[in-house]
Formats: sequence, C-alpha cells, structure tokens
Amino acid sequence: MNKRDKQLQTIRNNPKDVKFKTIQNILLNLGFTETVPRGGSSHYTYHKSIYRITIPKDNPVNGIYIRQVIKILDALEANQ
Repeated sequence: MNKRDKQLQTIRNNPKDVKFKTIQNILLNLGFTETVPRGGSSHYTYHKSIYRITIPKDNPVNGIYIRQVIKILDALEANQ
C-alpha cells in the first residue's frame, strides 16, 4: 500500500478529522488542477474532466466536503 492509498484509507475511516493539506495533496496527485482564490476568498476549487469541487481552507475540513471528495474519488475509480 503506497502513501496515497494510506491517505485515502485514513480519510475514509475518519472523515471528520482531515487537514486541508492532506486533501490538497490527494487531489493534486490524482491529476486535479487547483484554482487559487482571489480577492480574499478562502475557497480552493479543484477540477478534473467533469468533476469539480470547491473546498474552504479550514483545518480540519468540514466532513461534508470530505464525503464529496470520497464520492468523486469513487466515481473516478469506477470509470477507470
């Protein structure tokens, strides 16, 4: 099991205690592009093909965003 798989397993097991940097690393390593906020916003947007998610830079990240990321990652795995 590589580092990315361990991170994915960790967020699946405990979606309420995930740092923004962890989610950022997972998404960027999977080929998502990051749009950095402008004008004082704290919401980062990640997109890859038809998938798009906006996540606020909070620590820990709210569980609803983690569940959305997991749902997108599951959909990506199903399409491969």
